[in-house]
Amino acid sequence: MIGRRYALFLLGFATLIGVMGAAEHAGLPHSWIGATFLVVTVGVYACIGFLCRTADEAEYFVAGRRVPAMYNGLATAADWMSAASFIGTAGVLYLQGFAGLAYILGWTGGYVLLAVLLAPYLRRFGQYTVPDFLGARYGGHLPRTIGALSAVAVSFVYLVVQIYGVGLITSHLTGFSFELGIFVGLGGVLVCSFLGGMRAVTWTQVAQYIVLIVAYLVPLTWLSVKQTGNPLAALSYGVQLEHNAARERQLAQDPAEIEVAQRQRALAVDAARKLQDVRSAMAQDAQAQTRRIAELRHANAPLLQVQRAEREFVQRPRTEDDARARYERDRERALARAAPLAGMPPQTLPFATGDPAGDGTARQRYQAERVNFIALLLCLMMGTAALPHLLTRYYTTPSVAQARRSVAWSLFFIMLLYLAAPTLAVLVKYEVLHNVVGLPFDQLPQWVSRWSKVDPNLMSVRDLNGDGLLQLGELAIAGDIVVLAAPEIGGLPYWVTALVAAGGLAAALSTADGLLLTIANSLSHDLYFRLVRPRAAAVSRVIASKMLVMVVALLAALIAALKITDILQFVSAAFSLAAAAFFPALVLGIFWRRSNRAGAVAGMLTGLGVCGWYMVTNLGLLRRLFDVTRPLAECQWFGIEPIAAAVFAVPAGALVMVVVSLLTRPPDAAQRALVDRMRVPGPDER
Repeated sequence: MIGRRYALFLLGFATLIGVMGAAEHAGLPHSWIGATFLVVTVGVYACIGFLCRTADEAEYFVAGRRVPAMYNGLATAADWMSAASFIGTAGVLYLQGFAGLAYILGWTGGYVLLAVLLAPYLRRFGQYTVPDFLGARYGGHLPRTIGALSAVAVSFVYLVVQIYGVGLITSHLTGFSFELGIFVGLGGVLVCSFLGGMRAVTWTQVAQYIVLIVAYLVPLTWLSVKQTGNPLAALSYGVQLEHNAARERQLAQDPAEIEVAQRQRALAVDAARKLQDVRSAMAQDAQAQTRRIAELRHANAPLLQVQRAEREFVQRPRTEDDARARYERDRERALARAAPLAGMPPQTLPFATGDPAGDGTARQRYQAERVNFIALLLCLMMGTAALPHLLTRYYTTPSVAQARRSVAWSLFFIMLLYLAAPTLAVLVKYEVLHNVVGLPFDQLPQWVSRWSKVDPNLMSVRDLNGDGLLQLGELAIAGDIVVLAAPEIGGLPYWVTALVAAGGLAAALSTADGLLLTIANSLSHDLYFRLVRPRAAAVSRVIASKMLVMVVALLAALIAALKITDILQFVSAAFSLAAAAFFPALVLGIFWRRSNRAGAVAGMLTGLGVCGWYMVTNLGLLRRLFDVTRPLAECQWFGIEPIAAAVFAVPAGALVMVVVSLLTRPPDAAQRALVDRMRVPGPDER
């Protein structure tokens, strides 16, 4: 029965795609096509949420523990395929090449840890949340409280990114402003998680996975056929990769590209100079902008140029902190644009790493990138295995054996997209390198100007050398839009663009649903019920969770409206925090009977402290608060980037947990019996 319903849904979705394709051919405006995809898909999600509404405690928190393994795998894959995965994975591979594979390897490797170390044992434990396990395993309120607050913090960081993705995609589909797009898309999130809890979220996520995987594979297959004549994109991947490498080698010898790289390095040097005396640089910039506006007016320049100059003057930084952040950002961007051929080894392109003198800096940076690759991969693996909203999914299966199988199904469905992401990145880069780079600025495709208007941080072009032709170093594409813009870059019909946006929206909504529910359940079940009102009725706990869903969603939307950028980097920080907070406490709690409450509390606090300190320090926040002027590099251990802070925090937390547990009283008999019960196979596992 379930399979038949979702087969009908897939058929209906395919019909919608066909109708929209025919409608575009007949002349239906693009705005109508985008709005139709938005309204129909979100409407279906809302209907599923409404039909699955419930006030029953077990249904609301864990979907009644009746979700079959394959469907739980589908729901988990949708929960996992967040805006970062759908939008950002191909983008980071487009920009970073091999280095971007750390995300794919780390995230998929995390499911291996999840299957081997955590999922079946937590399902055997039962209950509803990860803090439930911490409270039962270690005893007392403190481990549960730390776990609940950590789950809220980790999930909220992740949630803000999903809401940002909702706003970006909704505004892209409908033409609404970014802020309005956030609140329009937020309605789809609330209908599911507010009415039916985990029951509604689960069955909605199955439908959302179908939408997002179709939306990802259609443009990929089309681009493959267009470029190579082969519909199996994975088989054409290697051929196009060779073509891209040959084109990059050609561009590396282009005098115009070399000149642009030199100009970008000069801009980076200028930004570094401004950082030496921010106040003086602010005054000089204001004078230069005022002088430029006067010159444009005197020369009767086009009104658009004058307005752009005036807008830049009005939007200039007003405080030293804002100006310092702007100059740092300008410096990093200039260095990045001086390295447009990032897929080539640094030693073959010394300018790509800002090492024109060839004094060894490029090789040192290359070694640092390798270290960061391994560190990030480990953090993403441990963070994936410890994410509270993913672990909760394995409470919903009927048995421990079904929990194990659902992990395998999750990996299979995730694999479909993760194998497609590198191929899509290569095909999109082929289009840019062969069909966009080298065009006159007045003949650039429409998608360049359209995305530049959405947000200059997402797309921008600038004729640095004044030759009227677009060099690769003059084109800045943020990784966040590579997937969304892929159909336009490839010259595909608009309905494909709308389809991809609908898939991205499904990915963002599915993860946002799960995260909202995790946050609300941690606050209502683990804090309100367990600590404040232990005798509260089940209906009261469900109502409290529903109210908190609305409050948390609104707060996340307000923060997302500030327009964060580089969502993949932002999400990675959440993984480090999750690994630092939960991984040692969960794994040692399952496999080491001697671990106790004091050790768990000390280990969790140590992990969170080390992770938080390393991130905040290296992001520059403490230096601004306390006016510390020491260089950033002095705060980084072994050159590890702050998003991989868990590579230090997890060992520190585990070590402290072991030492403190050995120095304090062992756990009581009930806690040791719980460990034995979780690890002894039950009848459904034999």
